[in-house]
Amino acid sequence: MKTHLALLRGINVSGHNMIKMDVLKTLLENAGFQNVRTYIQSGNVFVDSEEEHGASVGFKIKQEIFKELGLEVPVVVIEKNDLESCFKNNSYLKDKDCDTKKLYVAFLSKELQGSAINDLKISQFKPDEAAIDKSRIYIKYAIGAGKTRLDQKYIEKKLNVVATIRNWNTVTTLLEMFE
Repeated sequence: MKTHLALLRGINVSGHNMIKMDVLKTLLENAGFQNVRTYIQSGNVFVDSEEEHGASVGFKIKQEIFKELGLEVPVVVIEKNDLESCFKNNSYLKDKDCDTKKLYVAFLSKELQGSAINDLKISQFKPDEAAIDKSRIYIKYAIGAGKTRLDQKYIEKKLNVVATIRNWNTVTTLLEMFE
């Protein structure tokens, strides 16, 4: 049995794709997942499965949500080592006066080449900053996530990926929950 963390993109935001977490939990248990547990209403769900591959788990979750609720919800599945890498590889954490309230991580559906940062054209978002690390983009917003165009939709369009963004507090809590 392996534990996977499924990050559902775009649920319970501004009244769109509303899914109650208890409904999601029951739906996934009925689909055969075990030890299903959720964190906050924004679509963070841990599942245990015999399936080793995160992509297969994500596909099954996406299928079940569509079948049972009629919602098309992109899913990015990550493992514990992905979250641990966030802490090791996020260069913004090394800043002496790092404000973690302005740090976010975009989790992507596939790994990117280092040159993909050029495709983001990040300079047009100054003073916001971003750095790519395989299937993650670390984002440091100057003002806040609600005041920028460097968002999930922009990242998906420019890099041709599925992306879902979590704030640093959520990333920290999700890693603690993996323990």
